[in-house]
This record gives sequence, C-alpha cells and structure tokens, in this order.
Amino acid sequence: MPFRIIPNGTIIVTDGKITSVSEGNINVEGAEEIDAQGRYISPGFIDIHVHGGGGHDFMDGTVDAFLKIAETHARYGTTSMLPTTLTAEKEDLLQTLEIYKEANSKNFNGAQFLGMHLEGPYFAVTQRGAQDPRYIRNPDPAEYKDILSHSDDIKRWSAAPELKGSIEFAHYLKSKGILVALAHTDATYDEALIGFENGYTLATHFYSCMAGVTRKNALRYAGTIEAAYLIDEMDVEIIADGIHLPPPLLKLIVKIKGTDHIALITDSMRAAGMPPGESILGSLRDGLKVIVEDGVAKLPDRTSFAGSVATTDRLVRNMVNMAGVPLTEAVRMITGTPARILGIEYRKGSLIPGKDADIVIFDDDIQIQTTIVNGKIIYRK
Repeated sequence: MPFRIIPNGTIIVTDGKITSVSEGNINVEGAEEIDAQGRYISPGFIDIHVHGGGGHDFMDGTVDAFLKIAETHARYGTTSMLPTTLTAEKEDLLQTLEIYKEANSKNFNGAQFLGMHLEGPYFAVTQRGAQDPRYIRNPDPAEYKDILSHSDDIKRWSAAPELKGSIEFAHYLKSKGILVALAHTDATYDEALIGFENGYTLATHFYSCMAGVTRKNALRYAGTIEAAYLIDEMDVEIIADGIHLPPPLLKLIVKIKGTDHIALITDSMRAAGMPPGESILGSLRDGLKVIVEDGVAKLPDRTSFAGSVATTDRLVRNMVNMAGVPLTEAVRMITGTPARILGIEYRKGSLIPGKDADIVIFDDDIQIQTTIVNGKIIYRK
C-alpha cells in the first residue's frame, strides 16, 4: 500500500480493475487465484523515461522495436512507460510518433505505453552528454507547433529553459496539457527558477547534463542542481543504477528532496536486459557506438557515460540497499510519485480499488516473479 505493508493481504481484480484490497484470504467463486507465496504484491512500476531495451531502441523506426522493448521491461516489473526519443531531425520525430500510434494498438504482451516523451532537440550544446550535437537547436515555434499538430500522443517534453524561446515553448506545451521538464541545461539558479515558474516542473535525469555551482569573474553562481534542491515543489527523476548516481548522492537527494518528489527512472538504452559488450545508442541507422560494461553504457573512449542499462527492479533494489530507503518509500518512488507527476494518479500508481490492475509480485531481493497489466498476466518467472 502507499504508506504501509499489509501482511497476508488479498487483492481482487475484476475486468482489469482493482475491486477490493483487504487483509486475510478471501474466497471468490469462479476466480483465478494467484498465490504470492509470501512474496510482496506491489503496484506495477511506472518508468517515465526509457529509450530502449532487449536490443531495440524506440528510434529504430519499427513497430517491432516498440513491442520488444515493452516486453523486455515487463519482465523486470515495469507495467507502464513513456517511450522516449533522442535529439533528431523533425522528420525522424514525426516518423517515431507515427510508429508509436501503430505500436500502441498492438501492445498486448508488454508494459503499457502512456504516451511519448520527446527528449530534445532543444538543449544546451555544452550539456549535450551523449545527445548528437548535429540535431541540437533552439526552440522553433513553427517546428514544435507542427510536431504537436501531427500527434496528440506527446505527454512530456524535455528541454533547456535558458534557451531563446524556451519560455514561450513551455507556455505552448502547458496549453496542450503536456508535462514540461528541464534537461541538458546550463541554466543558472535564476534561469532555472524562471523556468520552473513557467512550467519546467521536473528535472530530467537529475545531476546528469545539468549545471551546478560555477564561477564567473571570481564570483560563485548556483546552477540548475541547486535550484532543484531549493525549489521544494520541483520534482526530480533519478537514474538509481548506483553508477550515474553513487550511493552518497542517492542518500543526499533523498535527504533534501524527500521520496515524494523523486521518481526513479531507468533512462535505459537498447542494451538493457542484454549481456555486456558493444551496442548502439539511438537508432540503428545513425546511432552512436558505445560499450556496455560495469553495468552502464560508456562512450568508446570511456570518457563519459552513454546511457543506462538499468531495469526498474534494480532501481528499487538499489534505493533499499544503497540508499537505505524503506521498501514502501522505494516502491512509491516508482509507482505513486511518477503517476502523480504524469497526472494519472487517479488510475495508476497504487493498489487502491477503482484503479487499473497493474501489479507485480517480487521477493525480498526485488526479483520479479509475476507482472500483471490491466488484470492480464504478461510475465511469469
């Protein structure tokens, strides 16, 4: 449950919805019964930032890639997700949005799609990370209005708030009901604060590709990281793979932000759920060659990370084992909190009667045994 654990509890699911949650065993005539055998029964994990997995990327340009990614992450407890793009030409983004629509209608055996997350292309080049600099640019009203006119599936868009035109961009997105997040940004504290006041309410992969304290003419200036800490209402998402953010930083973020303002994300690329070795970040056609080792993707020269290969079970396990977060709070960071951030808490994110029956069963080590999406079992170990 959101704030406690019910021992020996029972959940009743009818027509894809949770209809009852209670203590003790309940006999329901004619129902299929799943015995959790002393394991935890949890809300399904919600990943609001994921690029790929199982050897596929959402930018590959195929329906099969979308479906295989959804099936891969379902094995690790993800019941719903926001497929995420990389910086690209407008035509590639439009094609990906078209493919999303077709894939969404055929996605019966994987994590549910909640809409698209466009990451870029409106970024600070100095904070591009592994994003392709060829496609990074300032917000162009003609471009983003055209993209939005082609698709109503965009639910989130990440951009740098200090760029010319970024505030007007945020206003337009908010008018369409789209979540605006700051990312790949060199914003100072003041610029990030203005961004927050104008709609940039979520910090994308907190700490990664964003400015902290800097010096100019001997003076120190707070950056985006400090803004995210000081603005109590700002939400942050973190790649809790233990590598992008080592344990001391995980503990610091929890201590300052509190678990109700932290969403756990995989930000995983195609190598998630795959063995170590060479891989590609982005599309197969013109993506970036990377190497996967030590539980993370790196640039070939190993000067920088090039993406996560985390799965959602690993995030919860790390928050418990590395950051010392109680299990109920660690689970809430990948269920109730992301549901609130996306504005879908009325139907997802907790085991409450009336909500979608998105459920996972896992053991003491957060090893997933069963994944259920809208009342349908899509994975059994």
